Amino acid sequence: MTVREWFLTTGERANQVSGLPVWTDGNLAEPLIHGAAYFDRLVEEVEALGTGDHLFFTDWRGDPDERMRPDGPTVAQLFAQAAQRGVVVKGLVWRSHLDVLAYSEKENRSLSEAISAAGGEVLLDQRVRRGGSHHQKLVVLRHPGRPERDVAFVGGIDLCHSRRDDAAHRGDPQGVQMSARYGPRPPWHDVQLAVRGPVVGALDTVFRERWTDPMPLDSENPLAYLRDRLRRADLRPDPLPAQPPDPAPCGPHHVQVLRTYPAVRPRYSFAPDGERTVARGYTKAIRRARRLIYLEDQYLWSREIAELFAEALRANPDLHLIAVVPRYPDVDGRLALPPNTVGREQALSLCEEAAADRVHVFDVENHEGSPVYVHAKVCVVDDVWASVGSDNFNRRSWTHDSELSCAVLDGTRDERAPADPAGLGDGARHFARELRLRLLREHLDRPEDGSGDTDLLDPADTVVAVNAAADALQRWYASGRVGPRPPGRLRPHRPERLPWYTRLWALPAYRLVYDPDGRPLRARIAGTW
Repeated sequence: MTVREWFLTTGERANQVSGLPVWTDGNLAEPLIHGAAYFDRLVEEVEALGTGDHLFFTDWRGDPDERMRPDGPTVAQLFAQAAQRGVVVKGLVWRSHLDVLAYSEKENRSLSEAISAAGGEVLLDQRVRRGGSHHQKLVVLRHPGRPERDVAFVGGIDLCHSRRDDAAHRGDPQGVQMSARYGPRPPWHDVQLAVRGPVVGALDTVFRERWTDPMPLDSENPLAYLRDRLRRADLRPDPLPAQPPDPAPCGPHHVQVLRTYPAVRPRYSFAPDGERTVARGYTKAIRRARRLIYLEDQYLWSREIAELFAEALRANPDLHLIAVVPRYPDVDGRLALPPNTVGREQALSLCEEAAADRVHVFDVENHEGSPVYVHAKVCVVDDVWASVGSDNFNRRSWTHDSELSCAVLDGTRDERAPADPAGLGDGARHFARELRLRLLREHLDRPEDGSGDTDLLDPADTVVAVNAAADALQRWYASGRVGPRPPGRLRPHRPERLPWYTRLWALPAYRLVYDPDGRPLRARIAGTW
């Protein structure tokens, strides 16, 4: 396997200003499936930090009272106690829109104030495109002098309510308000990545580039700036300690850090024209797909991204797409729901026009029949290339908000047949295949030890097995739930088709508000990332 055939090269990254390495070798990446597993590991690692160690984090939403374990500590307690022990705690949290709009301005400010009062420094960051957000979810833990203990966490899981769920999917006791169809305690499916090795240094650089960017924190919001001055808020980041050397190689994984930053004024010092390596990285990997693209995504909408899948399906007659998405959008309401619905309906229609018999879309429920909100952002291509991150498959994530993902190529072959499913000579790779299998074992109620994986290894067999399980569960519902419930939690996903008069206004609202374009004008005109 040639890494540069899957990963972006220096030229393809198209951001010569950033200090981020093109990719790093010798890493160890571990998927943490479900918020309960991630939070438990995060508590373990943070509580081991001591005086002079570093805790850096970025977040979209942070709830200070979110319990990391059933009996605590809360997010605020965990990080504040670290600061009180002498750990250097620095955070960048999106300022957020108002709570009345179902966002988290109050919660993010409370988290900032609680940690800062304990000796840390958490800034509210509004250096985004108008209507945009900082969507990166990153925690970097460094141990100067003990680099073998360094670890970073990156993925889709925020430090907030609703995220602490597990494989049973009965929801976090501290739920967020969303569509009533998910109930007061929404079941939640999510994935985070724990990484060790030189990539920790790269992710440290991601944080430092944002922290040291000279653009004012409230550059686009004079009212927020005035409120901050009145509250005596911290608007000037203090200097960071010197960056420790990268940890030594410790594993077989090549990892490429992918990001989105929009084109903004004033410009980011580390990305003057923005950065769209998320879009470029996915585009390169998907164009190399030959047999199976497996993805889990919160949204899966946008004509531009659907056309990328459609192009791959048309070019490769043996290629299948399996997508796991939420059954319903996370919002209700006559004005909010149609734009959320029309985007996915349009994207899936484009894919099905290309290859209706090779596009397989499912949603998830728990064993009680309650729909599970899929918040994961995972993609596996031909059991070779895999990514876990904060970005969704939509134009907003690929161009408009800040995003952060890690693409992983494993140096270890997976010799289980088929050993080279794509037939390109790359060979199946252990990390990518095992990530896909772990997710499908849960969705299909297969043994966790892999003893039931026989029909999940070959892409063609996988498609048959997944469709059969979902169809059996759907028939059970259609029969009035007669007899035992079939194993599995997937059901065929059928997006609602909106009437033409609703589409008339919902489609432009979706493209302008829910899925805007953050590319420079020349890239929009050229149709490139």
